[in-house]
Amino acid sequence: MMMSSDRKPALEPTILSIFGITGDLARRYLLPALYNLVKNDMLHEQTEIIGITRGDMKLDELLSRVELCVSEAGNICDPVVIKKLKAMLSLRQMDVTKPIEYDQLLIDLNKIEDNHGVHMNRLYYLSIPPNVAQPIITFLGEHGLNASCPHGAANTRLLVEKPFGYDITSAKELIEATSKHFGEEQIFRIDHYLAKETVQNILAFRFNNPIFEPLWDKDHIDYIEVLANEKINIEGRVNFYEQTGALRDLIQSHLLQILALITMEQPKELKSDEIHNDKQAVMSQLMAVPANKITENTVRGQYEGYKKEVSNEDSSNDTFAAVRVFIDSERWKGVPMIVKTGKALTERLSEVNVVFKPTDENPHHNILTFRIQPNEGIELSLRVKKPGYDDEVQPVEMDFEYGDAFKKDYTPTAYERVLVDAVRGDHTLFATAGEVLESWRVVQPILHEWSKNANDLIIYKQGTSGPDVSSLYPAK
Repeated sequence: MMMSSDRKPALEPTILSIFGITGDLARRYLLPALYNLVKNDMLHEQTEIIGITRGDMKLDELLSRVELCVSEAGNICDPVVIKKLKAMLSLRQMDVTKPIEYDQLLIDLNKIEDNHGVHMNRLYYLSIPPNVAQPIITFLGEHGLNASCPHGAANTRLLVEKPFGYDITSAKELIEATSKHFGEEQIFRIDHYLAKETVQNILAFRFNNPIFEPLWDKDHIDYIEVLANEKINIEGRVNFYEQTGALRDLIQSHLLQILALITMEQPKELKSDEIHNDKQAVMSQLMAVPANKITENTVRGQYEGYKKEVSNEDSSNDTFAAVRVFIDSERWKGVPMIVKTGKALTERLSEVNVVFKPTDENPHHNILTFRIQPNEGIELSLRVKKPGYDDEVQPVEMDFEYGDAFKKDYTPTAYERVLVDAVRGDHTLFATAGEVLESWRVVQPILHEWSKNANDLIIYKQGTSGPDVSSLYPAK
């Protein structure tokens, strides 16, 4: 589906350098996103994409390994779009550990700009592990690639994938090392969950439908649940997952960010700076679980067969994590916030449930659900009278689905939105340094206690709902 020209953001000429172009993330998400952006004429015609790789790979070989056209009927690529993409995309073999390589990269970027005859923004997308990213950031800064174009008329930006550190100490070190060479306004910390259409709509829904905001507090809401269930297991990502786990992988990053959107105060304006200020404010009010209450406020699990999969019979790594936190504010005092995620569960499901309090007269919960994936939409559970002569009442759902409501509208994928917003310099859907540190502050005590022993680690069967977490919810 093509995007109408009147809805396309105006993007400037750009040189996008992708470090790790042959990696899993680039092949699964970035290259298909770029295909769609080219198809919809979203990128400026004077755009250059440089894929940086250690190996000597040809462009056709790389593209043959990528499912570029997953959004096309039958996954068949449009040859015209492929031709345009190839005209923009080139591969560059580079040993990123050698400083001299960065001097040559700068020379070549300047030549590209001279050949186009226009000022070109420069984006460095680090689609690589964090332990590799930090030295590259340093080299980029030390060799002048953090500056504007030679004429001082274009912007330079750095895109960094999560995880942003392994713990609060490493996160601080990464932030400090990066800030030596790039200003905060140049840094785009990617959280692709924030770029999902349903997540973006949380603020629009809350603040453009005045019937809900008066009910958005401790007097009317029983609890809030943010969950991300995955049907898949770790799919061979042994090294990454053994060093990460469910708490770090999804709760520390994605889910606490979403919780902040659900619970933040209304910004004066729905603009990037205002949104981030209010997000960080509510994240600073999230109360870290005290060490002596970790057991009663968390549940961790590991699916059966994980130890064999990672060849470590002593592994206590969590593939399931659920945490109950509270917000120290007048609006949310005493309201449980439950965030949970797990792998190898019954179904793939990411959603936010806002559960309203029952009353003595009506002892039932109304639930407002933001479905993030799949079947993106918003659902409100109500109780109505059944047809007939008696007064029997039954639950029903008022259901809004994006696919039905916006059939004729083009919906960009999360990574399309990430790329477009980075090119145009919009920070709204990216995490700030302050937000990253606040989320680490909340999960760090849990990680510390969990590292002591695995006595509370629950082994669960694959394809089930995972460990019992009912103790984290208010009593019915």
